[in-house]
Amino acid sequence: MIVNRRKFSLATGAVMLAGFGTVRAQSEGKIILGQSAAFSGPAAQLGIQFHNGAMVCFDQVNAQGGIGKQLIEIRKLDDGYEPDRCAENTRKLIADDVFALFGYIGTPTSLVALPQAIKAKVPFIAPFTGAMALRDPFNKYAFHVRASYNDETALIVKQLTSLGLKKIAVFYQNDAYGKAGLDGVTLALAGLGLKPVAQATVERNSVDVAKAVQTLVAAGPDAVVQIGAYKSCAAFIRGAKKAGFGGTYYNVSFVGTQALADELGKDGAGVVVSQVMPSPYSSARPIAREFVAAVKAAGSRADVNYSSMEGYVAARLLVEGLQRASGKLTRDALIGGLEAIGNQMMGGFAVSFSPTDHVASAFVELSMLTGDGRVRT
Repeated sequence: MIVNRRKFSLATGAVMLAGFGTVRAQSEGKIILGQSAAFSGPAAQLGIQFHNGAMVCFDQVNAQGGIGKQLIEIRKLDDGYEPDRCAENTRKLIADDVFALFGYIGTPTSLVALPQAIKAKVPFIAPFTGAMALRDPFNKYAFHVRASYNDETALIVKQLTSLGLKKIAVFYQNDAYGKAGLDGVTLALAGLGLKPVAQATVERNSVDVAKAVQTLVAAGPDAVVQIGAYKSCAAFIRGAKKAGFGGTYYNVSFVGTQALADELGKDGAGVVVSQVMPSPYSSARPIAREFVAAVKAAGSRADVNYSSMEGYVAARLLVEGLQRASGKLTRDALIGGLEAIGNQMMGGFAVSFSPTDHVASAFVELSMLTGDGRVRT
């Protein structure tokens, strides 16, 4: 099932990674991006996979001479998915005069970083989060590639209720990310005259889920919607199954689909995850074929999964913005270049940026884990 709320008027085909116009970067020979993300700890695979997918694209561009002979570089710092560390990393990156901030991982981390970016007038591009608090109100410096958590949870609730499953519980991370997902579920249910039958939390970077399992299993829900990272969600699923819960589990995309599948093994069979990227495991769309071919050509740079594909797509859009920037490559020129993208089809994946809309996509579809490490859409 797919929901795509934005209408698109152009279908120009995949944007090619060649033929860039001559522009100049802020550092001799380099366009330096700053990224603070989880590269260690329980959410590490999200940062690692997104970064590696982006670098597959940037390495391609650099091998062709870069953007006007300027090479793209990511200066990455590990925040362990902790807001305080992210805030300090962001201060360092801005002090180092990076050209733009790119590929931050998570809601609580992005929420402390975005105000710094706005104050310094540094573009904040492609955070790995669907929180509405980062999108509303609109801000000139923030560009989002993925659909929102409201989009994802609306599709999840629509799917569950269409199956007659109305007793829906929510297991969520006790921070801005989890609450954003909870708000999305609550909003979607309210539109149907329903509300969650139970709620329970887990702390960020924790797998202490025993109390949450007890609370939600006791409520007897038909399904549990999970708003967390892969380790805590996997721990909850194992605990709930052990406690005798026989319902279904739905997750939003931030969980990290392949990381969740790897954590669960055979216990992953039947677990559903909403996706904001086209399936990298299907050759139906040219963007997926392009991504898989690029990963193959890159050797061990990245694995093929949803998180790495999101990094690749985000990098492709950034490259397109750089290509379209006019005159000297300043931060304002990059913003103008991104806004000039308009409505396009990127290899069968609809994207759109404009001066009044900095959310590229509203694409959401559902996938299911098979229990042997694979993902089926």
